[in-house]
Amino acid sequence: MNTNASDRAALSRRRFLKAGLVGASAATLAGCALQPAAQQIALPTAQAHDMAEGHAPNAVNPLNEITSGHDSHNSLTVGTVDPDRNGFDPMKVLVDFDTGKVSTLPSGQTLREYSMYAEDKEIEIAPGVFFPAWTYNGRVPGPTLRCTEGDRIRVEFVNGSAHPHSIHFHGIHPVDMDGVTGEQSGDVQPGQKFVYEFDAEPYGILPYHCHVAPIKRHIHKGLYGMLVVDPKEGRPPAREFAMVMNAFDTNFDGGNEVYAVNTVAFEHVRRPIPVKQGELVRIYLANFVEFDLINTFHLHANIFNYYDHGTTLEPSLWRVDNIIQAQGSRGIVEFRPRHVGKPMFHAHVSEFTELGWMGHFNVVKPEDFQAAMRDVGMNDAWDFASLNSNTSVRATA
Repeated sequence: MNTNASDRAALSRRRFLKAGLVGASAATLAGCALQPAAQQIALPTAQAHDMAEGHAPNAVNPLNEITSGHDSHNSLTVGTVDPDRNGFDPMKVLVDFDTGKVSTLPSGQTLREYSMYAEDKEIEIAPGVFFPAWTYNGRVPGPTLRCTEGDRIRVEFVNGSAHPHSIHFHGIHPVDMDGVTGEQSGDVQPGQKFVYEFDAEPYGILPYHCHVAPIKRHIHKGLYGMLVVDPKEGRPPAREFAMVMNAFDTNFDGGNEVYAVNTVAFEHVRRPIPVKQGELVRIYLANFVEFDLINTFHLHANIFNYYDHGTTLEPSLWRVDNIIQAQGSRGIVEFRPRHVGKPMFHAHVSEFTELGWMGHFNVVKPEDFQAAMRDVGMNDAWDFASLNSNTSVRATA
């Protein structure tokens, strides 16, 4: 019987799931990153990928020889990803808002200066699963830049990659700062640099990404991130997190095998995100999944308000528990957890959930918050960053 392309893609993903994202039945494999059969299969190298001209529609999945069925509804990875080896920790990425080097121009306008570089780097996206990424500042997603509406933004970009790259910022700015091919700011060659400079507007979440062709390749390989622009009026104080929904095509067949928020599959199942019962939680959420048309964010046991693009001070959706984002879409999620416990959050595209895009908050009473942070390796600096990164001097009480 002939198998069509969509069936092959589905089989490929499900075999990957069984190979590397294994359930409770594999608990006896403690200390192993993947099942032994999967460990013997080498994923394509960065060099091999760089030689390819795009994605072959019928490429062979290197995990196809694994024939175990897909019978687990609670699949998780076995083992851990070492953040020191990766050079970034998803728990810290949540609160690592880069507000730049701040000074004042003669006009009185605030100037914020940022340093960014492109680097080719292998990263671990699930225990034992490595991906030849193209990165901004050595991490995927790139740094979460932050400023206030009207600030002058100056980003010095150095291309340390073996390929031409750029930074295309969403938002309002001069065309010659747009970071696209044909403009002065586009196609920054290896070893060269460019300085992007513009006033930050409008307020909201302004994604950025490489805009060098083929764009889908440069985005999928990891060149994306967020610029969070605070409104001058400020937003109510909250515990704030940055989440970028992303995914990885590990065999370069034009379909993703691993899904996550902030890159590492199931990281926040293993390390639930601490929050206090009753406090306002704000999530800056963006979707950069390539190859799939939509992604979703679903929160269990709670209801949230949603601010589409983050460009309004009043919610665009009230009292919902699920929203949809296409690639490049973004918005702000706000909620107050009412009950102590570990509510789940995940994509309501079930396959994405089973392939890594799932996590938990750890809602605790205030007196238990320090212990909840220690359980996931965080400390007072993480707590402070999550509460005090708003750049507006008029943040509302």
